[in-house]
Amino acid sequence: MIGMILRMCVVTGLYIILTVLIWYWLKDKKIGNFYRIIIGIIYGICSVLSTHFGINFGHSVLNVRDIGPLAAGLFFDPVSGVIAGLIGGIERYIAGTYFNVSPYTRIACSVSTCLAGFLAMILNIKVFKGKKPAPFYAFFMGAVMEVFHMYAVFVTHSDDMYKAFTVVRSCSIPMILFTGTGLAVSAAILQKREGQWLSPFAHVSADRLPIAMTFQKWLFVITFLVMSVNFVFNYMLQSQSSYQECTEVLEGASDDIMKSMVILDSPRVKSGEAKIAFSKDIISIRVGRTGEFAIVDSSGMVTSGGRKGQTIPTGEMDAIKKVGEDKGILGRYFGLSYVIRIDRINDGLMLLTLLPQEEVFYSRNIWAYETGLSEILLFSVVYVLISLLLFYVVERNMTRVNDSLEQITNGDLDEVVDVRTSSEFSMLSDDINQTVDALKDYIEAARKKMEEELELAYTIQNSALPKNFNFPGHDEFELYATMDPAKEVGGDFYDFFFVSGDRLALVIADVSGKGVPAALFMMRAKTAIRSLAESGKSPGEIVFQANNELCDGNDAGMFVTAWIGILDLYTGKMTCANAGHEYPVIRHENGTYVFMKDNHSVALGTMEDLPAKEYEMTLLPGDRLFVYTDGVPEAINKKEEQYGGDRLLGVLNANLSFNMKDTLPLVRQDVSDFADGAEQFDDITMIGFHFKQLYSKDSRKIKP
Repeated sequence: MIGMILRMCVVTGLYIILTVLIWYWLKDKKIGNFYRIIIGIIYGICSVLSTHFGINFGHSVLNVRDIGPLAAGLFFDPVSGVIAGLIGGIERYIAGTYFNVSPYTRIACSVSTCLAGFLAMILNIKVFKGKKPAPFYAFFMGAVMEVFHMYAVFVTHSDDMYKAFTVVRSCSIPMILFTGTGLAVSAAILQKREGQWLSPFAHVSADRLPIAMTFQKWLFVITFLVMSVNFVFNYMLQSQSSYQECTEVLEGASDDIMKSMVILDSPRVKSGEAKIAFSKDIISIRVGRTGEFAIVDSSGMVTSGGRKGQTIPTGEMDAIKKVGEDKGILGRYFGLSYVIRIDRINDGLMLLTLLPQEEVFYSRNIWAYETGLSEILLFSVVYVLISLLLFYVVERNMTRVNDSLEQITNGDLDEVVDVRTSSEFSMLSDDINQTVDALKDYIEAARKKMEEELELAYTIQNSALPKNFNFPGHDEFELYATMDPAKEVGGDFYDFFFVSGDRLALVIADVSGKGVPAALFMMRAKTAIRSLAESGKSPGEIVFQANNELCDGNDAGMFVTAWIGILDLYTGKMTCANAGHEYPVIRHENGTYVFMKDNHSVALGTMEDLPAKEYEMTLLPGDRLFVYTDGVPEAINKKEEQYGGDRLLGVLNANLSFNMKDTLPLVRQDVSDFADGAEQFDDITMIGFHFKQLYSKDSRKIKP
């Protein structure tokens, strides 16, 4: 037994090693026709070698030939499995028919090996969808294939069940276990190498477990339990039936022996002294096919029968004496298992009529193997067919529904779920479609409401912006501004106004957020800045006090970046403050546009009592100033690249001769060209200021 196990382990291990080596060879290759044929031939040769180098055990020769086509078809390619099965199966038939290699089982073995290749192909395509099976399923397939192999032995030798039973009894368990184990270990190694290994002991929550797997698990458990209970119940009935037939055989043989028996001496003599004679030839009386009888005295000496002159071992004799008389007990007789009928001849002699338990339960054992194998095959076929039925009727349609739902959740509300394979799926499809239609109505209503809100926000924003760029009596400067709102209106604004007759204030700001809230916060910020400026505050004071005002009641946490400059038209002196806004761009006369890296304060509305930084600069006649919001440098194109400050300077310096009214549209056009159709996500606001000449105190222009 141990030698057989070790040799079977070696042969199975060679198959596993071969499978792993072929996987390493092909892991980076696409399996085409050439590789299909090569794999089939390799495994086919292995099946042939298994035939000719089997392992002797009992009255049979063991092998794991069917691993070849199963491994080729399940782990690599369906066609390879068929090729390997045909090579191994046809060669097995030829070897058994013409070269006397285990000819008794040649038909069963050759059919099993050929079928293994086709079974692997079907499972690979229909069940596993080209994926490698899990170890459990690999073991199951290997075991079922060998069960079919054993059952085929019974079917092909129905006229000689005794010999077929002898072969199956010695071969079935080793070949089933080692074929299944070889495939299971190979599957586990390949899954581990491919990173697909899932521990069978790992807990998987119910919400992550596919319905098919749950159904298959309970189908397996319930079917197995039902078939097991049915098998055990029938096994008990068969055992009882065999025992009853045995007792009838023993009773008949005992009656014949007792009728032919003549006691020559008095029955009252001491044990062992009575003389027995037979009225007819006792040899003609048979006990079943291989049974026997014995007349024994109280010491256990056999005085008549097949073992005449021998003494029954003490333990066995004590058990017989303890029973007394019985129509049939299961016991031991000279170390062998028998059903024993005990009849007392007199006080000193007993008649034992014996039938070997192997003969008694022979029919039951054949029934058990044949029925067990057939039920396993039936269970396997039913299990696979129901699993396939579940896939085609439920799982595949659920996948179609889920695919449509995925498209819907990704934003394609025009997707229609149309699975009509049953009333349940039709109802599900209709319910989903109705829900999506209702959702589309809600979205349309929300869109209209949002459009109205955005329109209101745009109206608020647009109404707050000054549109008159003409200043009668002030020819000393040119001023122009634009604001191009994004699709989601934000809170950009610009403003310009005279603080006094000779001081001009310029303001540009960008409010965080979108829609009506941002527009309302913009109005609040614009009003605060303008009122503080008109009250005579400096830009630094404006930033400080406006920040405190905007912090008050700012539960939404909104803020605004701003640049404020107040220019004295008599002197060209400009006092400025930058509250977290973009750097202004300045161009001195006959020069180019450059960024002015001014000092920043914190954005307005962030935290109360923050100090504000203020700075001064002097504009000379001919100087130009360009301020803007972050919608310009942060505009993106379809490659998600930003417009950037360098490109802004480039377009400004490429158009030095244009006035500000023409320059700002040129910048806006360049931003649009760069975006190349990409959506605008932020407002684009710009102010251009050209200081032409100083303003004289007597209201006359001073020429530069």
